Amino acid sequence: MISDPDPDRLPPPAQGRIFTVRGLTKTYGEGEAAVHALAGVDLDLHAGELIVLLGPSGSGKTTLLNQIGGLDIPTSGELRYRDLDLTCANEDDLTRYRRDSVGFIFQFYNLIPSLTARENVGLITEIARDPMSPEDALHMVHLGARLDHFPAQLSGGEQQRVAIARAIAKRPEVLLCDEPTGALDVRTGIVVLEAIERANRELGTLTIIITHNAVMADMADRVIHFSDGRVHHQRRNPRRAAPATLSW
Repeated sequence: MISDPDPDRLPPPAQGRIFTVRGLTKTYGEGEAAVHALAGVDLDLHAGELIVLLGPSGSGKTTLLNQIGGLDIPTSGELRYRDLDLTCANEDDLTRYRRDSVGFIFQFYNLIPSLTARENVGLITEIARDPMSPEDALHMVHLGARLDHFPAQLSGGEQQRVAIARAIAKRPEVLLCDEPTGALDVRTGIVVLEAIERANRELGTLTIIITHNAVMADMADRVIHFSDGRVHHQRRNPRRAAPATLSW
C-alpha cells in the first residue's frame, strides 16, 4: 500500500483553507461484519478549488462527500469547516451548515415534476440567506429560455442543469457533486460539466466532483485518488482544461 502523501508537499492554492480533515474514519457495523468505509483520511480543501475524486466503487469517495456535506457523522478523526467542528456539531448546527454553505448535485435530478424550472430553483432561494434569483441561476447554466418549462419538457441534460442551478442559487461556499453525469450521454455530460465549471469559476465555490471517469480529471485543479478508504495519491494539475476540450 502506498502511504498517504503529505498534502503540504503539493503546491499551495492561491486561496485559503476551508476544510481540515485529519485521521478521518467511518465504520459501519461491528465485529467481523464491520465495514471500514474511511480508514484515516488526511486532506486540506481550499476555497475556489475544483477537485475530482477518483477511485473504484467502495473506495470511500461517497462516504467522504457525505461527511463533508454534513449528511453523516464520522466515527473518529477531525473534520472541521472553518471554525465549525463537524464531528461534534449538533443537528441544528448541521442543518444551518447544509442550508447556508453547501450545495448538492447528485446523479439523479430530484426535481419536482409539477413545478417549472424556475419554481424548482425557487424552493431553495426562498430559504437561503443571500440567494441569487432563480432566473439568474438558470441563466448561469444557459437555461434562460426554459424558465417556465416543466421537467417532463426538458432533456436529461437540461434537468441536470436545473439541479445545478438549484444548488448554486444560494451561493454556497461548497458544491458537492456525486456522479453528476452518470446518467447522461457523453455530449450532454460535457455540457453539464461546463455548467459546473462555470459556477466554480464565477462564484468561487469549492467544488468536489466524484466520478469513475478518469478523463474528467483534466478539468480539475486537483485530483485525489481513493483506495480502500484512504487517499492513495493526489496531484495538482498545472493548468485546468476546459470541459469542452476533454478527449472522450
